[in-house]
Amino acid sequence: MQHKLVDEKRWIGQRRFLHALNYCMLLPGPEAQQLAIYTGWLLNGTLGGLIAGILFVLPGMIALLALTILYLAAGDTNLVIGLFAGLAPAVIAIVIQAVYRVGKRALTHGVLVALAVASFLALAVFAVPFPVVVIGAGALGWVLSRWVPALRTLKGHGDTEDGPPPLISDDALHADRPSARRTVRYLAVGLVLWFFPVLLVVAALGASSTYADISRLFSVTALISFGGAYAVLAYVAQQAVQVYGWLLPGEMVKGLALAETTPGPLIMVVQWVAGVAAYRNPGPLDPWAAMLLGSLLATWVTFVPCFLFIFLGAPYVERLRHNTHLTAALTGITAAVVGVIASLALFFSLHTLFDSTLVHDWGPIHLELPVLDTWDPLAFALTGVALALMFWRGWSPLRTLGLCATLGLVATLVS
Repeated sequence: MQHKLVDEKRWIGQRRFLHALNYCMLLPGPEAQQLAIYTGWLLNGTLGGLIAGILFVLPGMIALLALTILYLAAGDTNLVIGLFAGLAPAVIAIVIQAVYRVGKRALTHGVLVALAVASFLALAVFAVPFPVVVIGAGALGWVLSRWVPALRTLKGHGDTEDGPPPLISDDALHADRPSARRTVRYLAVGLVLWFFPVLLVVAALGASSTYADISRLFSVTALISFGGAYAVLAYVAQQAVQVYGWLLPGEMVKGLALAETTPGPLIMVVQWVAGVAAYRNPGPLDPWAAMLLGSLLATWVTFVPCFLFIFLGAPYVERLRHNTHLTAALTGITAAVVGVIASLALFFSLHTLFDSTLVHDWGPIHLELPVLDTWDPLAFALTGVALALMFWRGWSPLRTLGLCATLGLVATLVS
């Protein structure tokens, strides 16, 4: 999104892009989805936000639906196993590239580098909850800005020699005057859209059905998923495996790998979980019809709140755009995001490159380390290939995923 919106199409400046990103990082739910809605709203109001948000998630939803069908129909075949073997290492390279790109843009001062490192250590070594990391980084950014004035400005892409200013000036972007009447109207419409389909399904199939459980679980998930899919993955896995018994132990990793291969936000993994759950517990429906209904229901209750949060909050955030104290806090949060993404890269590397890990606790330290003799030679090799292709040859993530999936499939079939 950074490359397309700011660098290539130049629809929006770096300053406004980072301002929108920082607000989305404060919200529960998928930040990328919310950023797409926010950008669409800036370009063309509510209609622009709806178009951007729906089209952002639609391709991933369709792709993951197809992969869910493939998994349920042929999950134990060498074809699917081989594809998994190649896709996961490519994802490591994609996340590492994200660390590099965001860090290059955001870490423009030594204090911000320190905040990024501290955020990484807090998550990866001390298991500090993500909301605490975000709030702490914002508070530190605000406090430190008293001695470091550079933190009170978000350096815009057009303010440097990196490129020309955006084609659409800040003054030409959409803006709504915040008011109590507008807030009540958007809140009422948003809540009705969020819960009306759920009430219809529950009325038709029962309050104790799997579909009602899906609606409750993922509505709650939409409100607590700070930090993206990884931050809430443990909660979803615990509920799906231990509480509801929808998945077998270890299946959550397969769903995550599938979600990593599709376009759109990674939180789409909830669609896979709900589809598998409904397929295995269809009630009066045909299993495949149940899978479709469960997938769509989870997608609806997960993503509709994103539109509500943005349309409600964007006018207020835009009014505070020139507040230097808020800018300093958001600059600190941006630095923390780099550390967050780095911790996610570490998490995925541990569980892809090694078959086993052990958690070590020493007082406040909660550190997960690999069992070295369980290293996976194929995963290491494919990760190296993916890194070389993306950083040296400049390949796109999708192209890299395709090649690595092919190599993983060939290696699996040959062995």
